[in-house]
Amino acid sequence: MAVTVEQIEQVIPGLVEPVMGNRCLLQQCRRLTAGASADTWWLQATVGQQQHQWILRLDAGGEDLGMAPGKQWEARAQQAAADAGCASAAVIAELGEDSGLGCGYLMAALPGESLPPVLLKSPAYDTARRRFPDQVAGALAAIHRTPLTGLGGLPVLDARRQLEQLYAMHRDYGEPLPVFALAYGWLKEHVPENASLTLVHGDFRLGNFLFTESGLSGILDWELTHLGDPMEDLGWLCVNAWRFGRRAKPVAGLAQREVFHAAYEAASGRPVDPVHARYWELLGTFKWGVICQYQAYSYLRGRVSSVERAAIGRRVAETEYDMLICLKELQDAA
Repeated sequence: MAVTVEQIEQVIPGLVEPVMGNRCLLQQCRRLTAGASADTWWLQATVGQQQHQWILRLDAGGEDLGMAPGKQWEARAQQAAADAGCASAAVIAELGEDSGLGCGYLMAALPGESLPPVLLKSPAYDTARRRFPDQVAGALAAIHRTPLTGLGGLPVLDARRQLEQLYAMHRDYGEPLPVFALAYGWLKEHVPENASLTLVHGDFRLGNFLFTESGLSGILDWELTHLGDPMEDLGWLCVNAWRFGRRAKPVAGLAQREVFHAAYEAASGRPVDPVHARYWELLGTFKWGVICQYQAYSYLRGRVSSVERAAIGRRVAETEYDMLICLKELQDAA
C-alpha cells in the first residue's frame, strides 16, 4: 500500500525530535519519485527555530536485480562514506519495518542539479564541468577508503559472482545473443584475481551526481552499494550509456580516461591499471545490456504494465555494439 502524506506527518516528527532534541513541525511534503525500489519524498520542516529540508527514501517493495542491500544498509553505507569525506547527504534517522512507513531513511536535502542534459550543455555549469575530474575522483577516492567496520551486512559482489548471476539472467530470458556469449566468455577468462575489497557505490555515473554551478555537491542513489573491487566504479562511470551521446569523452561525456585516472590516483593513492578498469567497463556494459533485457521482459512477462520498460528493450542492440567496441580495444591493448 502506498504511503500517504498524512502517514508521513504522523511518523516523522516523532522520529526526528529525539534525534534533534527539539519540536519538529512539518510544513511541506511532496513525493518526488515512486520507482520500483524506492519511494522518495521531499520534506520541509521547522525544528526549534531552524528551517530544514530533507529527503525521505522508503522501500517501495518492488522487484530488483538481487543486488540491492536494503534501505538500512544503503543508509549506513552512505553515512560511512560521508564520514570518510565523500560529498554525500548526512543521514538523520533510519526507519525500520515497524516505523509506520516501512523501511527507509531520512537524510538532509542537498542543493544542485542532477539532470545530465543540463549538466552537459548549460553554460551555467561551465565551472562545474571543469572541476568534474578532480571533484568526482576525490569523492570516489573517499568512498573507496571508507572503513568497512559496521558495514558487514552489505553483500560482497566480486566480478565472478556478478558475471555468473548476470549471464544466468540473460539465459533465463530465452533469447541467447551471440555478442553476450562472446563477452561472457572473455570476461570469465579474464576475471581479475586478488582484487582489493572496498566499499563500492555500485551506480557511480552521471545522473547520480548533484552539482551546483560551482561544482559537486553530492553523490546520490546508493541503493546498489556493496563490497567489491573499487575498479568497478571507475568502469561503470565510463560505460557508453552514461556518456549521453558523447562517445569521444569516455568519462561521463566530460573527460578522458587518462585524466580521470590521474585525478583518482592523486586523491586515493591507489594506482589504476587501465586494463583492469576497462575490464569493469566491459562488465558494466554487459550488465547494462542484461538490465535492458530485464526491463523489457518485466513488461513482456506481465509483471509491470510500463511501456517505458518495454521500450528500454531496444537498447539491448546498443549494448551489443558497445561490447564489441570494448572487446576490440581490450584485445588491442593486450
